[in-house]
Amino acid sequence: MLRLAPDAVLIPGGASLLGTAAPQIPDDGEDPLRKTRIKPFRMGATSVTNAQFKAFVDATGYVTEAERFGWSFVFWAQVPETLGATQGVVDVEWWRRVDGANWRDINGPGTMAEHWHPDHPVVQVSWNDARAYAEWVGGRLPTEAEWEHAARSGKGDVRFPWGDQEPNDTDFQPCNIWQGQFPKVNTAKDGFAATAPAQFYEPNGYGLYNLVGNVWEWTAEAYRIKSLKKQVRLRLAGMKGYKLSKGGSFLCHKSYCYRYRIAARSGTSPDSATTHQGFRVVWPT
Repeated sequence: MLRLAPDAVLIPGGASLLGTAAPQIPDDGEDPLRKTRIKPFRMGATSVTNAQFKAFVDATGYVTEAERFGWSFVFWAQVPETLGATQGVVDVEWWRRVDGANWRDINGPGTMAEHWHPDHPVVQVSWNDARAYAEWVGGRLPTEAEWEHAARSGKGDVRFPWGDQEPNDTDFQPCNIWQGQFPKVNTAKDGFAATAPAQFYEPNGYGLYNLVGNVWEWTAEAYRIKSLKKQVRLRLAGMKGYKLSKGGSFLCHKSYCYRYRIAARSGTSPDSATTHQGFRVVWPT
């Protein structure tokens, strides 16, 4: 059954661009800039919200992978002190394994009352969870080309949905990213230390909100990079089966994770869930 989001936007088809001629992280496969053609489609004006995902769970009884595993990843600053010691991830100690963290109790057991907001993006959802929701609403996850086409809104090879002006830590915050010194100091100059409402900041030219920053968005595609570099091939060898995400999150900063750009890319295990991973749905016209 087709359950279009009430704010689904018609994205026109036609000639489009994929990638960039000015890569910032070349080993991520951001370049080259190439031309493609896109068929028209509809896309949620926002990433899927907690309220929307709750409706899916209430109707189907769906249990997310984080719930089945019994734990998930939480950014260190979001872990309640009452939970005590947690286990960190090697080389990225700011990610902590928290038993009982899931899409309801985002930061761990007992955190729903304070941190779960119906109009914020659903997080702690895996690629498999996102695909299950998309199928339930009669849609699917977008391709990388569709996502970039929607994000550019006809502006060409720009870095951001609004153009090329860089967000900063002082006077220009058009999206929800990190301000300060990652990972210890976040001034939250943009108003948010974690997620912002899914419909926030100014929409792009197609009426889409928060395509960069806030939460990473799963796509339908595998994470692939065409590269002859040995270090890239070695990294990819450990990422078999990973899925592609776009858009960056509230934890991105130019000094550390400059991936809140349209051409930026990231790969994640399809069963992984974190406090900054969400998704957006597309539908046929």
